[in-house]
This record gives sequence, structure tokens and C-alpha cells, in this order.
Amino acid sequence: MTDPQLVAKKLAFIETCLQDLRRLARPELIDSDVREERFIEHTLQVAIQAALDVASHLVSDRRLGEPRTNRELFERLGRAGIVSSELASTLGDMAGFRNVLVHGYAGVDLGVLRDVVENHLVDLDAFVAAARRAHP
Repeated sequence: MTDPQLVAKKLAFIETCLQDLRRLARPELIDSDVREERFIEHTLQVAIQAALDVASHLVSDRRLGEPRTNRELFERLGRAGIVSSELASTLGDMAGFRNVLVHGYAGVDLGVLRDVVENHLVDLDAFVAAARRAHP
């Protein structure tokens, strides 16, 4: 059984990252300001990693099987009805994007980075809400 305080702490960390991005990020500058680019990349990376950690706990607690990939963590949560299939797909894409951020596969597409900050932080909000419902 997962420590509920650990899960709560990780969910709060995701929320802090999202607040920081909403308050401090200036995605319009990532093409010209390396500090801005790196702030956004790092903050997204650690927020997505925390979501992966929580997803792993939920999959384990619910005995949803052994996922082979990070993307599969979210797919299993979707099949179990913990998140919608649409959200599971989006979070799976974020898991892949996190791999790009961490490992630098072919460089980071700044357009994708900007899109995530401008349009997909709500998906991490939705994950936090679903995880709290699933793991009170």
C-alpha cells in the first residue's frame, strides 16, 4: 500500500510547478531567452515526473498490472476509469515529451514546449484532481 502522504506531497508539488509556470513562465520568449527555455523545460520535466510517480503508485495500489513503459502507466489508469481515455492519451504524450526533455532526443521542439505551457497545463490539473479522487 502506498503512503497517502507521499502521494499527497507529489500532487501538491505538481500544483506548485503549475502555479510557477502560470505565474512566471513567459513562453513567448523561449526562442530568444535560454533561461526562459530552461526554466520551462525543467519545471515541466519535474511536474511530469511527479505525475508519473503518482500514476505508478495508483497502478500498483489498484493492482492494474506491470506497465512496460511510462505511457502505459496512464493507459492503465484510463482503462481502469481513473482518468478518461482522452486524458490518458494526452498524459501518455506528456510522458514521451518528458523523455525528450530528459534525454534530449533530437533536441526539444520549442513550438511543442510553448504549446504544452500555453495549452496543456490543464491536463496536469485534471490528472491531479483524478488522482485525488482515486487516492483520497
